[in-house]
Amino acid sequence: AEKSLFFDIALLITDLLLNFAFRKAKLCYLTMKIVRTVNELKSAVGALKAEGRSVGFVPTMGALHDGHISLINRARADNDIVVASVFVNPTQFNNPDDLRTYPRTEEADCARLGDAGVDIAFLPSVEEMYPEPDTRVFKLGPVAEVMEGAMRPGHFNGVAQVVSRLFAMVGPDRAYFGEKDFQQIAVIRRMVELEGFDIDIVACPIKREADGLALSSRNVRLTPHQRDIAPNIHRILEESRDYYLVLSVDEVRRKVIDAVNAYPEMEVEYYDIVNADDMQPINEWSQCADAVGCITVYLGDVRLIDNIKYNQL
Repeated sequence: AEKSLFFDIALLITDLLLNFAFRKAKLCYLTMKIVRTVNELKSAVGALKAEGRSVGFVPTMGALHDGHISLINRARADNDIVVASVFVNPTQFNNPDDLRTYPRTEEADCARLGDAGVDIAFLPSVEEMYPEPDTRVFKLGPVAEVMEGAMRPGHFNGVAQVVSRLFAMVGPDRAYFGEKDFQQIAVIRRMVELEGFDIDIVACPIKREADGLALSSRNVRLTPHQRDIAPNIHRILEESRDYYLVLSVDEVRRKVIDAVNAYPEMEVEYYDIVNADDMQPINEWSQCADAVGCITVYLGDVRLIDNIKYNQL
């Protein structure tokens, strides 16, 4: 009888906790304002800013994962209000197939944004973002000409187009980006300088799975076998931190590329070791205080990126 009573009490407590969690999540989702037009966005954000509230902004392309949520958590800690956008920007895709296959999960994304405590979610259509073609060409300079800039012509100009538009629409105090897209952060800072935005660009650490794989919306496209192999990218990068001081920059670069390419399923598109400040490749470790190794790997037809910091051990 005592065991039965204990079991009943445990079930009751579990039920109460689950109900509380569900109500809390539902309340967060219901209190989040979803807007789809620029006018709605400006009206909602403007009213809050008029009250003197600080605004943090997290732009995303959806298919949200814990990496995105970590950006939102940081924005919530730093600001009174958090705005997040979900928009798959066509102008930054130089590969039509990549645009076509990019995951789109709006309902699930809204639920995650609400649960994370976002105040305003902006979900525009392509027509809303680009009522007219954006023909602007940004003079982003050397930071946009290497690595991703060289492999994906026009990509960073498209990034600058959409982010500059979003910044003008939201008018945030701070904007948050993950360091997985390390070069992109440098490009956005350059765009902010060119456009004269008074916005603090906050870089946040890469969020990883327990086995080291950098979280990415593209990971859902990996087969189970590919998913088992993918963490080796980060493992190989981490191992390079153990020997980089006794090898030249070029030797480290070749060693990493050879180790990744040793897996038949993987092919390195590029692995460059660059100055963290200007994204320019280095030849000697003494050239800069902070070097970053940036890699892009094709695993099947899925393109994965990652990076590792050197000189910061």
